[in-house]
Amino acid sequence: MAPRTPAPRTQSLLTPRQAAGMINVSYPTIKQWILSGKLATTPTPGGHHRIAVSALKPFLKREQEAAPARSRERYRKVSGRNQLVGKVLDVKIDGLMAKVVLAIGDQRITSIITSDAVREMQLKPGDTAAALVKSTDVMIELL
Repeated sequence: MAPRTPAPRTQSLLTPRQAAGMINVSYPTIKQWILSGKLATTPTPGGHHRIAVSALKPFLKREQEAAPARSRERYRKVSGRNQLVGKVLDVKIDGLMAKVVLAIGDQRITSIITSDAVREMQLKPGDTAAALVKSTDVMIELL
C-alpha cells in the first residue's frame, strides 16, 4: 500500500484524476504509482486518495522543461509577452464571474474572468493554460 502522509491544511489536495491531468499521465498510471508507493497520498475520512500538489513537483518539472520549446509557437499569435504556462488547479463560477487558479511551478496565480469565458473554454482542473499578464490584468488562455 502507498505511503500516506498528513498534509498541511493550507496545501492544495487533488483527486488522482486531477493529478493525472496536471502532469499529463493517465488515471491508471497515477493509480499504479499510488499503489506501488511511488506517489504519496493523504487519506480522506472516507479512505480515498488525495495528492498534495507538492508531491507532483518532480513530475511538473519534467513537463515544464518540455513546454517552452513547443509553446512559443502558439504565443506568437498573442501580443502579450508575459505568459506564464501552468496547470489549472481550481475553477469556481459564481454568477457572472469565475475565479481560475493556475499552478505555475511552486507558485499560484489567480485570475477573475467571466463565467462565460470559463464555459466557452471549458476550463477545468488539470488543463494546461497560460496566464497572460498585461499591467494589472490577467487573462487565461486554454492550451
